[in-house]
Amino acid sequence: METTNSRLTQLLAFYEQDPTDPFTIYAIATEYRPNNVEKARFFYEKLLAEHPEYVGTYYHAASLYLQLEEPELAKQAYHKGMQVSRQQGQLHAFSELQQAYNQMMGLDYEDD
Repeated sequence: METTNSRLTQLLAFYEQDPTDPFTIYAIATEYRPNNVEKARFFYEKLLAEHPEYVGTYYHAASLYLQLEEPELAKQAYHKGMQVSRQQGQLHAFSELQQAYNQMMGLDYEDD
């Protein structure tokens, strides 16, 4: 736990120095996610609003929305993430988002 605290402390210091760096914001959200979902949500939503081109956010934000039982927000995040990743030519990210969306919608056709 101390490693996590020191990592979070360092990330928050980076954030204080540059509150506009999307990687730092993403890392902070990721650190908060296991123990403080509201703070994680705050930072993921900050990324979605201020850095919509940061593709990595969409999958994790949608997953958090599902955890919080907000499927409509998850659906919106997956859709926007697929749109942004396709525009950027990030086909691997697009595929992961599409697969997660299909699973959420019950459209995954893999045999068990």
